[in-house]
Amino acid sequence: MADVPDPQRDWRDTVFLPKTDFPMKAGLAAKEPAILARWARQGLYAKLREQRAGRERFILHDGPPYANGDIHMGHAMNKVLKDIIVRSQTLLGKDAPYVPGWDCHGLPIEWKVEEAYRARKLSKDDVPVAQFRAECRAYADKWVAVQREEFERLGVMGDWDDPYLTMKYDAEATIVGELLKFAEGGQLYRGAKPVMWSPVEKTALAEAEVEYEDVVSTQIDVAFEIIEAPDCPVIQKMLAEGRIVKALIWTTTPWTIPVNQALSYGPNIEYTLLEWDDVTYLVAEERIEHFYERVGAGKILVHGGPMGNQLAGAIVRHPMHHLGGFFAKPRSMLPGDFVTTDAGTGLVHMAPDHGEDDFLLCKQYGIDPVFAVDGAGMYRADWPWLGGQGSVINKKFVAADGPICADLRAAGALVAASDDFRHSYPHSWRSKAKVIQRATPQWFIPMDKDEGGEVGDYGTTLRGTALDAIEATRWVPARSANRIRAMVEGRPDWVISRQRAWGVPIALYVNRLSGEYLADRAVNERIVAAFREGGADAWFTADHQALLGEDHALADYEPVNDILDVWFDSGSTHAFVVEARYGEGTRADLYVEGSDQHRGWFQSSLLEACGTRGRAPYDAVLTHGFALDDKGRKMSKSIGNVVDPLKIIGESGADILRLWVASTDYFDDVRIGKEVLATASDAYRKLRNTFRYLLGALDGWDEAERVEPAAMPELERYILHRLAMLDTELRQAVEGYEFNRYLRLLTDFAQDELSAFFFDIRKDSLYCDAPEDAKRRGYRSVLDTLFHALVRYAAPVLVFTAEEVWQARFPSDDGSVHLLEWPELPLHDPDPALAERWEKVRALRVRVTEAIEPLRREKTVRSSLEAEVTVPAMPLTAEALAEAFIVADVTQGDGIAVTRTGRHKCGRCWRHLPDVTVDGALCGRCAAVVGEVTADA
Repeated sequence: MADVPDPQRDWRDTVFLPKTDFPMKAGLAAKEPAILARWARQGLYAKLREQRAGRERFILHDGPPYANGDIHMGHAMNKVLKDIIVRSQTLLGKDAPYVPGWDCHGLPIEWKVEEAYRARKLSKDDVPVAQFRAECRAYADKWVAVQREEFERLGVMGDWDDPYLTMKYDAEATIVGELLKFAEGGQLYRGAKPVMWSPVEKTALAEAEVEYEDVVSTQIDVAFEIIEAPDCPVIQKMLAEGRIVKALIWTTTPWTIPVNQALSYGPNIEYTLLEWDDVTYLVAEERIEHFYERVGAGKILVHGGPMGNQLAGAIVRHPMHHLGGFFAKPRSMLPGDFVTTDAGTGLVHMAPDHGEDDFLLCKQYGIDPVFAVDGAGMYRADWPWLGGQGSVINKKFVAADGPICADLRAAGALVAASDDFRHSYPHSWRSKAKVIQRATPQWFIPMDKDEGGEVGDYGTTLRGTALDAIEATRWVPARSANRIRAMVEGRPDWVISRQRAWGVPIALYVNRLSGEYLADRAVNERIVAAFREGGADAWFTADHQALLGEDHALADYEPVNDILDVWFDSGSTHAFVVEARYGEGTRADLYVEGSDQHRGWFQSSLLEACGTRGRAPYDAVLTHGFALDDKGRKMSKSIGNVVDPLKIIGESGADILRLWVASTDYFDDVRIGKEVLATASDAYRKLRNTFRYLLGALDGWDEAERVEPAAMPELERYILHRLAMLDTELRQAVEGYEFNRYLRLLTDFAQDELSAFFFDIRKDSLYCDAPEDAKRRGYRSVLDTLFHALVRYAAPVLVFTAEEVWQARFPSDDGSVHLLEWPELPLHDPDPALAERWEKVRALRVRVTEAIEPLRREKTVRSSLEAEVTVPAMPLTAEALAEAFIVADVTQGDGIAVTRTGRHKCGRCWRHLPDVTVDGALCGRCAAVVGEVTADA
């Protein structure tokens, strides 16, 4: 016990306060580029590959973004999530390479180059195809370089020196090789059927290239005069009496009337006959109200009508039959199972050029498309009605007062027309222009034909193989399997041809007489070799006779110049990335993309691999949602709600953005805005302060200090127990790709278990116990364990901060936290009784703190150190409880009671202890420590 102290004495210089140069203010925006440069100098990615060679491999195959502009928030979210996954697998000790890639072909890039042409009032058709393709390649090269730098700035680690590009020669050779595998297996055909067509871009589109927007369209009711109805006595009788009977159809695509070839009825629908204005109209009985609403009729006579099956054999004539030729040909009424009474009149007009149902039904009855609408959406020049006019997607052209309706009105066939029908309509996701269904000669991969070319069942067809592969794949979240399963079950044949210039050509030779394509393996091998040497451009400049060889004459064959659907390109990446780099037959452990890729890359990759390998190219697929603004709206430049990831990085640093990604429930759509980022910044500060405390508290640490768990106080052993539980839960989160849970576990542990509990209790021992004191050494031993664990746990998410923390304690030119593996925690026997005991102590500590608070508000006590408490009996000593509650003294009794202590306050540790005689004197412990410090000085 010390004597009465000098009242002027300040004992702070004898307290062992944490010491560190690690700043509280992060300054990430300025600091992160220097860390990136350091990683580049030390070749960190290559070091990891060398270090992990021979280990269990984990391959996350990167889905290729388009190389056509700065990255947006969707890119950032996707790449960061992938990086967190790859780094967490690396932390587990696996060899987890990451090869980033880009989709360099197709419409997105070609469209941008065309925009530049249009700005100069030029057309791509004004230049040779080779020149145009070279400009597309240069455009893609430029944006690959820009995006590479932007992705690296996000902290994404990968093989940036050797990424994959679909326009590299080896890639193009592999893509055409994959196509030729389908050809050799008889799994290609050329046919004319309706496909999604963009009149603006003048090409067919894949389903994944189409998005739906609400539009207001013209709706018309058109009457087709019935001239025969042999199986319908009531109509036949009317016709015999010289009465006019017309079948009434309703459509929202007036432009398809000039291509009409038939009508369709529902065999089981009950129809009725409505007499109005000297004409009798045939409509479904359930759609009489539609007739009233549309024609605005007064008095109408209703006659009993036929069942749909009585319309078999009925013949109508086109409203413009007086034009002769195509329009003079009678139109049959055909039974259609797809006809319903949900809308319209219960009768549907058939244009096999412009509808899937129309095409299939008409084909069944020998009615073929006529290709009246050209690639620009105009009726071809020789078409007898509106020839050379259009475009068919032009609102004025198809309006109620437009030329189509005017001609129908003049012919007495337009019963009603209005420009007021609101509905969802397909648009090109690139040009944002309306698309149409248009029958054109295209190349298809069939979904329901077996390898022999016959229609097969699900066990042998591409559809069946793909559905089996879906069942064999792990889908994260599990519900996403339902989405892709439904899409594959219902999808049509895969249209793989495009009428564009920039891409991999469909390198086939078609016999000029038979129309069959050549499937000669030797020819195909020469084609692939030519592509490998000169890229896809080789096809457009090829000596085709040399490729055909001596067995085939070029005079007999026509080279195909359509290019491949870009989804076939990206669907083949598993072949020229995963298999090419890691061995034939290797498949990716994981694909990770947004939910839209169930109809895009996930599906094209699935179909391509199933068609060529009989299985999926992946073992698991993770689907994430989209990044929306803080109000849950899709980001749009026109709305002005775009959140730019590059701006966030420039102001706050990439780690803040990365922490936001990890904190979201990214299996669904997520929101981002100022408040969301502020929350992420707050969570970041708490983690950073935890690391700062650990660094300061471990100042001067020496391994000689270490105390083994068995020799530690109960509190230290309890914290090690909690750390082990955290470790298990974090591993489970990594396994489930639940990084929002992962981050929450980590931040909650740092805040609740450490800052608000363990650090708070042990600050007295750290500051005031002698350096050689067993309790202080035990505490510092646990802090060292916590440091090594937490910095590793944080590294996959906070890549820059974890490196800064590691280097602050272990500076090294060659070292990096990202070369470390998952921490090995101190071995100690689990002690459930200890854990249960301390859980009770913690619960009681909360109640004690609540009980002290009123005295603090009343200023009876200024801090908990001035309080004495009575608590229910606990299996700990009063001294241990006082230490845990940070109070002057604890008495065990009934309930909880708090009073102000009468003890004096130690001038160094500020505790109120019985061996302090007056305020400001030193307690026995502090006196001894001060004596040692003075002696050492």
